[in-house]
Amino acid sequence: MKQLLTNIRKCTLCEAHLPLGAKPILRANTHSKIVLISQAPGRVVHKSGIDWSDQSGKKLREWLGVSEEAFYKDKNFAVLPMAFCYPGKAKSGDLPPRKECAPQWHQSVINHFKNDPLYILIGSYACQYYLEEKKT
Repeated sequence: MKQLLTNIRKCTLCEAHLPLGAKPILRANTHSKIVLISQAPGRVVHKSGIDWSDQSGKKLREWLGVSEEAFYKDKNFAVLPMAFCYPGKAKSGDLPPRKECAPQWHQSVINHFKNDPLYILIGSYACQYYLEEKKT
């Protein structure tokens, strides 16, 4: 898993489309108990380099009922966004996550989990990708 995460953090697959450049943000451990699959990091998270280090992260930790310390232990929570980099600003909110990340990397990360973690899908992009039937 360590080498895979290193490779993902070096990814520049869609960098030409990113206003702030590629800066993949994710975290995982082979023994993560819960996997959060969400949209994409926002501008604040892009700047800090720390997943969920914004107001939405504060709200998520409140909803989950966990401390910041417990949340940031990768054996507790893995963070696997639909896109690992900030996609840019739209007229209202951020642009949708880039579509390259999930098909390129998600299954490889998922294959490294040793236990059977709980997956929590956060937002419509994660739900559409993982819950809608794929059309062939």
